[in-house]
Amino acid sequence: MSYQIPRDVQILGRDIKENQLKYHHKSVLVSKEFTFDSAHHLHCYEGKCKNLHGHTYKLQVIMRGKVDNRGIAIDFGDIKRIAKERIIDRLDHQYLNDVLPAMNTTAENMVVWMYEEIQQALLAEQLYPAILLEEIRLWETPTSYAAVTRAMMEEEA
Repeated sequence: MSYQIPRDVQILGRDIKENQLKYHHKSVLVSKEFTFDSAHHLHCYEGKCKNLHGHTYKLQVIMRGKVDNRGIAIDFGDIKRIAKERIIDRLDHQYLNDVLPAMNTTAENMVVWMYEEIQQALLAEQLYPAILLEEIRLWETPTSYAAVTRAMMEEEA
């Protein structure tokens, strides 16, 4: 296979028109992943997790929307900023039992709180009114995660 070095970069207006930037009218999923380290322990639980211990958590934020005229549904930088402000910076290297609202700090409880935090940020900012928070996944270990979807959050209790 032969690789060619481009002799020129594509220039808007000369090589591609503005109306060509948006390739489709489909909805797409856009995702960003984060890691953070925290300690916690569980109440009313008989097992190792009743003792104080830590995890390297992995958080995946999945959003859904249609692209704008540039072909962008949501800027990855905005997803990063919102997740860092609302979740990562608040939980990284913290004792979760102290910093989260009153709850047993299970992945199942935490993932719902995380969904609520990111959803509140999206609604408050209104930068992307057409974007939907589709799913949040929280890995407690590399092989174990809890997840919540928009449909699950919209279900009646």
